[in-house]
Amino acid sequence: MATIKLGRRSNVARLVRKPRLTHLDAANRPVMVDVGGKDVSFRVASAEAIVTLPAAVARELARTGHRSKKGPIFDTAIVAGVMAAKRTHELIPFCHPLPIERCDIEISARTGGKIHVLCTVAATHKTGVEMEALTGASVAALTIYDMTKALSHDIVIGPVRLIAKRGGKRDFSRK
Repeated sequence: MATIKLGRRSNVARLVRKPRLTHLDAANRPVMVDVGGKDVSFRVASAEAIVTLPAAVARELARTGHRSKKGPIFDTAIVAGVMAAKRTHELIPFCHPLPIERCDIEISARTGGKIHVLCTVAATHKTGVEMEALTGASVAALTIYDMTKALSHDIVIGPVRLIAKRGGKRDFSRK
C-alpha cells in the first residue's frame, strides 16, 4: 500500500494508507498476487445471485416442481455451481487454484418470481475464497437461465454479490 501525507498537526505529518489494486505492479501491469509469505488459515465466503423470472415462467416452474425438459432445474444448477467454484482459477486469470474443502449451494424460490441462489465456499489456504463463492453463485444462476430460457428471454440475473467472508486480513459481512 502506498502512503500519502494529509496535512500537519503540531508539525507532525499524518500518514494515511491509500488503497491500491493488488493485481497491479508498480508500472500498473497486471500481476498475480504473491501469497507465498501469507499464513495458512481457514477461509469461508458466501455469495448470492438473484434470478428474476416473469410471472408466467414462475407459475409454470412452480407447477412442474422446478423441472424442465432438460431435467431438474435447481439440482442441475447446484451441480453446475459447485463445478464452477472448483474451477474458478481456470476462469478468472489471477485466481489461485485452491483445495476447496466445502461448497454448498442453496436455491430457493421466493415471491415475486425471484429465485435466490446462495453459494458458500470454504478452504484452509493462504488466500480467500470470495471469487469461488461468486463464481459458484453466478454459474448456478446462469444454469437456471439456460434451463428456463425456452419459456422466456425476459429472465434477469442480478444482483450477484458477496454476502460475507471470514479469514485473511479482514472479515466482511453485508448488513
